[in-house]
Amino acid sequence: MEKKRVVVKIGSSSLTNAKGEIDQAKLIDHISSISTLKEMGHEVILVSSGAVAAGFKKLGYPSRPVTLKGKQAAAAVGQSLLIQSYNDQLSKYGIIPAQILLTRNDFSKRERYRNAYSTIMELLERGILPIINENDTVSVEELTFGDNDMLSALVSGLVHADQLIILTDINGLYDSNPKDNIHAKRYQYLPEITEELLDGAKGTGSKVGTGGMKSKLIAAETALTLGVKVFIGNGTGELKLIDILEGKGDGTYIGSEDLISINSNRQWIALHSVVQGKIFVDSGAENALLKKGSSLLPAGIVRIDGEFEKGSVVEVYGKKNRIGKGEVQYSSKELSQLIANRNNKESVNQPTSIEVIHRNKWVQA
Repeated sequence: MEKKRVVVKIGSSSLTNAKGEIDQAKLIDHISSISTLKEMGHEVILVSSGAVAAGFKKLGYPSRPVTLKGKQAAAAVGQSLLIQSYNDQLSKYGIIPAQILLTRNDFSKRERYRNAYSTIMELLERGILPIINENDTVSVEELTFGDNDMLSALVSGLVHADQLIILTDINGLYDSNPKDNIHAKRYQYLPEITEELLDGAKGTGSKVGTGGMKSKLIAAETALTLGVKVFIGNGTGELKLIDILEGKGDGTYIGSEDLISINSNRQWIALHSVVQGKIFVDSGAENALLKKGSSLLPAGIVRIDGEFEKGSVVEVYGKKNRIGKGEVQYSSKELSQLIANRNNKESVNQPTSIEVIHRNKWVQA
């Protein structure tokens, strides 16, 4: 089998028991399958939930806390328990784990985004197993990933993974809830995530997790846009991850073979950047951007909205709606001056050949 880079996401329900404690039998099963994957030469990045679920009992909570401070306190206690459990089991296979805690801010800040990528690549090159979780202890509610399903999707895009494997307590996606309908049919393969699927996916999952099937579908949709195929399901034994890569997994495969990976710069612009302003373009520029794969030149700009500097990310609007966004090579002040001079027919010495947004730093809506 061709060697692959795989992101494995393990949810709380697949790692802990109903009491909120780390289930050692489940953990050992996961570790054995990860070890087999690495032994066969595949690169593995693990996105693991379980910190809050593992910690809340130690704080005296009868169930998973719902307040932000409660979750953060439980994560502070549980994260050390979680990584220690991983370390104890991985050491039996000679695997060294590396803990990486991320927040949305680490993705929204370009330098941090690049640093996260570089760190993960260095760990993989040295045979280390990165274990990634959201830094729940310091995350603020407005800047969270929502759940580790989305975190795993974004990480799979960041590292240009070949496969995202989301392990859960249900063996894939069904056309109706199999707990309520014994005739529910499982989807073996889905080329894409449709609105109909999203509308039909309800529920919040187990008592110790934060995400239900809908969050997994949204995460899968994000991964597909980043060029990463997805598997959602479960399994047991040391060969379960190998079986999944070979197409024999107990679950649902999502995504076609012709997915195209998106470079890191475009990923950051599309999903993590903060928009600083707007640029409105004429029909010629709109057509060039959308149909010809061209860069945006100053001549195609009708007007701008907002204040921004060179290197900022702005949204671009055509005649009817938003058509995309990209990183500008002019400040709003410079663009305003270009437009004013053009309108006054004072176009001498204007640098109109320099792209406002280069096509490599452009993302279509």
